[in-house]
Amino acid sequence: MRVRANFIKSGLVATAVSLSLAGGVFANDEVQKLISDSKNWAIPTGDYANTRYSKLNQINKDNVKNLQVKWTFSTGVLRGHEGGPLVIGDVMYVHAPFPNTVYALDLNNDGKILWKYEPKQDPNVIPIMCCDTVNRGVAYGDGKIILNQADTTVTALDAKTGKVAWQAKNGEDTAGGKGESGTSAPMIFNDKVLIGISGGEFGVRGHVTAYNLKDGSVAWKAYSTGPDSETLMDGEKTTQLGKPVGKDSGISSWEGEQWKQGGGTTWGWYAFDPKLNLVYYGTGNPSTWNPVQRPGDNKWSMTIFARDADTGMAKWVYQMTPHDEWDYDGVNEMILVDGMQINGAARDVLVHFDRNGFAYTLDRGNGELLVAKKYDPVVNWATEVVMDPKSDQYGRPQVVAQYSTQQNGEDTNTTGVCPAALGTKDQQPATYSPKTGLFYVPTNHVCMDYEPYRVSYTAGQPYVGATVSMYPAPKSHGGMGNFIAWDAAKGEIVWSKPEQFSVWSGALSTEGDVIFYGTLEGYIKAVDKDGNELYKFKTPSGIIGNINTFEHNGKQYIAVLSGVGGWAGIGLAGGLLQAEGAAAWQTAVAGQKAPTDEQQSISTAGLGAVGGYAALADYTTLGGQLTVFGLPD
Repeated sequence: MRVRANFIKSGLVATAVSLSLAGGVFANDEVQKLISDSKNWAIPTGDYANTRYSKLNQINKDNVKNLQVKWTFSTGVLRGHEGGPLVIGDVMYVHAPFPNTVYALDLNNDGKILWKYEPKQDPNVIPIMCCDTVNRGVAYGDGKIILNQADTTVTALDAKTGKVAWQAKNGEDTAGGKGESGTSAPMIFNDKVLIGISGGEFGVRGHVTAYNLKDGSVAWKAYSTGPDSETLMDGEKTTQLGKPVGKDSGISSWEGEQWKQGGGTTWGWYAFDPKLNLVYYGTGNPSTWNPVQRPGDNKWSMTIFARDADTGMAKWVYQMTPHDEWDYDGVNEMILVDGMQINGAARDVLVHFDRNGFAYTLDRGNGELLVAKKYDPVVNWATEVVMDPKSDQYGRPQVVAQYSTQQNGEDTNTTGVCPAALGTKDQQPATYSPKTGLFYVPTNHVCMDYEPYRVSYTAGQPYVGATVSMYPAPKSHGGMGNFIAWDAAKGEIVWSKPEQFSVWSGALSTEGDVIFYGTLEGYIKAVDKDGNELYKFKTPSGIIGNINTFEHNGKQYIAVLSGVGGWAGIGLAGGLLQAEGAAAWQTAVAGQKAPTDEQQSISTAGLGAVGGYAALADYTTLGGQLTVFGLPD
């Protein structure tokens, strides 16, 4: 749960200029230029297509075994460190969890701190941040560093000085009074910056907002639920699987005015196709977690959106888990691949590894569903996604009654559901290698028991309505994670590497035929294209950050943030492994439904993650650190 000087070189230009692309579309020339130079890591996802692939090859499968630590940097924060640093020319920008400190480090001078920005935020924001006080990174564009603060303030900093250029208020209440928070990394495209909102467990109504990069004014804002005028949908022109969605579909699929606290928050990652001029993202769970209280498909939670980058109008949508009964947020990244061969035809596709355990391949131009297959064999809540366009079930998962928390009803414990609420993969991004044509995916191998109960909505208070416990997938390898290679054209696992705990880091693939990922115990690991381990090193704390790479003064480096936390590590990060901390959490979230038994209180705290990952405390502890690796001099 997400509970309460001339120091820049190498292609950095002073102002953003527009570059005319195919079809008269314009993209931010500065960001495009930086992305195209693999020496930089210019946006959080590596590129607009979210491939997390680097053309750097100095570090390769033959010499990666010789990697050594070159330097480290402490962030000074003891919470979960998601995301990763940016590298623009000779400067690295490092971010931290709440209070969301940002550092600019001079790579030419032993990582000297060029500037530091630490926003002053209301501490009341901390308890309304579900699953730790994480932040997934900053963005660069127009000479500015964009920070999405925990209190929902969007802050633009001068990249050279760290001075505030402008600020915007993305949520209604920066003191946590509405349960809104900011955890997602911004994405800069054209002359805009896209920002999402977190807080689905507090009944926040999700939205994305495109701000004008120049001054922070709102260009467009699109809600996940509500009338067409606010979801920016056209009942006749916006389609799902080729058919018009119909008028005000974001209201008609809800009972009464439940859509006003409908969830569908947008705390994941965003992709951009400059040629189609479309931005892509996913929406999160509907509120509450008790499905009995919200009949209907609950559109457009759990949905992939394709929106016009200039106007925000939705071109197409696809809801992966209608009427979610398990908290299978659909916020995971969309990876864009050109010319994928599917059934003998080349298709420009979007690939999405959903929390619900299905991996989807869609035509990113029109949203046609091409592949939908399980990427963990233990997934059991649904048998399949219907692929026959003539069926009235086309595109819908076929729910197994035994694992339906809706059918089993309130105050009934539905046991053995796979995957657990944190999904077969949470927000930790996968990577795609054009050399192999495969996706390399960090996954969870975890199941759960789930008992929904009735809950009422109060602004700023938890709006959950379920007791959850998690555990490793039964009758399996005994661990809680796998790192897999996936063929998105066929919908098949190519190989799978078991891990003791969930793989909660973002992966990286490179031209050097190496794939990197991190583990919750704190190991950074390198494997070859067949999954054979080539290198590992244990960093000071568990890794939930995203591994990236850059080049400086002719040498390639690998960088990763350590700092255990997030949902899987909330027991450590939030102090919930002890009775007092767990009891306080249960009282705040479950109220009268809070367990009275001490052991049950601990095991079900953090919406089940504390008990599931209790053994993690035997392998790592808190600490925020950047570690940079390189080959011997």
